[in-house]
Amino acid sequence: MAQKYQSDFMNIMAERGFVQDCTSYEGLDAALSEKSQTAYIGFDCTAPSLHVGSLVQIMMLRWLQKTGHKPIVLMGGGTTKIGDPSGKDTARQYLDDAAISENMAGIKQVFAKYINFDNATMVNNADWLDGLEYIAFLREYGRHFSINRMLTFDSVRLRLEREQPLSFLEFNYMLLQAYDFLELSNRYGCVLQMGGSDQWGNIVNGIDLTRRVAGREVFGLTTPLLTTSDGKKMGKTAQGAVWLNEDMLSVYDFWQFWRNTTDADVGRFLRLFTERPMQEIEQLERLQGSEINDAKILLANDVTTLAHGAEAAQKAERTAQETFSGSGISHDLPTFEITKETTLLQALTLSGLAKSGKDAKRLVAENAIKMNDEPTQDPAYLFEEKDFQSGVAKLSAGKKRHVLLQLIG
Repeated sequence: MAQKYQSDFMNIMAERGFVQDCTSYEGLDAALSEKSQTAYIGFDCTAPSLHVGSLVQIMMLRWLQKTGHKPIVLMGGGTTKIGDPSGKDTARQYLDDAAISENMAGIKQVFAKYINFDNATMVNNADWLDGLEYIAFLREYGRHFSINRMLTFDSVRLRLEREQPLSFLEFNYMLLQAYDFLELSNRYGCVLQMGGSDQWGNIVNGIDLTRRVAGREVFGLTTPLLTTSDGKKMGKTAQGAVWLNEDMLSVYDFWQFWRNTTDADVGRFLRLFTERPMQEIEQLERLQGSEINDAKILLANDVTTLAHGAEAAQKAERTAQETFSGSGISHDLPTFEITKETTLLQALTLSGLAKSGKDAKRLVAENAIKMNDEPTQDPAYLFEEKDFQSGVAKLSAGKKRHVLLQLIG
């Protein structure tokens, strides 16, 4: 396939599905082709670990380094005190300095797995934001921001349209993020800020400020909002967020999350979250029926190896094999997603074990239904987390018809 871009980084980003928008595709591609460049992504310290919703950005930094450029991981020790309103309906919980420092220490553990800091930098924006003098800051930089324009960005506009409160503190967040870009450009020659599509307005502000104050051309690159094939936000399960730190989520549960990927998402997730060659991924996503499970195991092993190491990934796979063989549950069975509001009767019809609600009631009444090989006789039963062994529940009608249920939402 002919290359669309001159730079290896932009080709990889495009072919693997990382790109949503760019402030200048041609300009950024040319800059990345000429020499090694520096780029950054910011991570606020709102929890003791990042979750898989941040994994796209982490992989972007990894690919940036693998293609010869220098990543900056920006820890939001300063901006976390404000709270980014992007994609939020309400203000974030305010954290004190001690909580922010504790969260930052947990988050830092993640990046050592993905990035070689012999040619990368991790900085904390509190280093320059904490010392800002408010009046001097407004006089020097506030004049470069248009309130009219700021009101058009989604992070502000959507909150106002829904008549949900937006504090002046939050409104200032985009000024501080823009200042981050200017500061990193001055200190490290940074030419690119990357982030999710919800960061577009913040990134554009930083580009404008750097151009106005420093007279430099810098760029922005955003990724699509990551959702599963059914439109749900990536990384959220009935059990909570899928954390990247082992002390927040066991390696086995992390592995199982990826192993339970729906068929429609396997190819896309292999592109985004693994480093397997594109030709191999294209072959894997063409697999049909039970063979797609082989691709899911590769996905789970690859992602877990990056996050926790090869030995931990192999151990998780062995544990899964032993658990499922001992429980009589086979991952090769058809899998259907349900929520905590799904009743047993609804699950029977949804999965095709019953032709109709009437048929489902008959099967229950005849004691023909088993869950995890145990008879169940309550047609209105609502599933609980304890029913899901290793992430799935086995539902049977008679001796020969079986499906797996996966709890979502």
